[in-house]
Amino acid sequence: MATQLDTIQIETAPNPSAAVIWMHGLGADGSDFVPIVRELDLSGCPAIRFVFPTAGTMPVTINGGYVMRAWYDIFTPDLVRREDEEGLRNSQAQIEELIAQEKARGIPAERIVLAGFSQGCAMTLQTGLRHPEKLAGLMCLSGYLPLAAKAAEERNAANQDTPIFMAHGRLDPVVVIERAEKSRELLKQLGYKVEWHEYPMQHSVCGEEVADIGRWLASVLA
Repeated sequence: MATQLDTIQIETAPNPSAAVIWMHGLGADGSDFVPIVRELDLSGCPAIRFVFPTAGTMPVTINGGYVMRAWYDIFTPDLVRREDEEGLRNSQAQIEELIAQEKARGIPAERIVLAGFSQGCAMTLQTGLRHPEKLAGLMCLSGYLPLAAKAAEERNAANQDTPIFMAHGRLDPVVVIERAEKSRELLKQLGYKVEWHEYPMQHSVCGEEVADIGRWLASVLA
């Protein structure tokens, strides 16, 4: 049984009928993307519950074994030559628990968006492609598709038509844009609908991207 993650939760209005589960990047925590909610134009959306989970701590190999918040270990700068499959699957189980929690509170899977930045983006794709019920959308910021060689075999047909939003900085030195482009191309080859955005930024989020996120959320949750 996966351990329950600590979360920060924000409701844009009472009685939310949709949810966004938003995962942070390596070394951050659930508070990282909380300020962005205020910046999103959600005027066309119903009441939304934003759920920001905080990953547990672990030694991260690429950072000299320093213990920090992480969804999974990272072994090499290219991120994918050797991957922490056990860590990815453990965190996937924890995110599945958060989806189940929202469903228990009355929000169906088809009204739930998974979102994430960097490692959180990897977890969005790891979990979303395999989830057995259709989700509202997958928002993938400055990240990549993990365990790419297993995606075709392990994906669930329920989310074949789920909209995928991918955004990346052209100057990103942490997850280089080529890594994200390869993920995008594989997803497209597998028949997914990917909306791609790139911006003149590094491993971060910019105002133009926040505007695009708001528009996309309105389109998948309206």
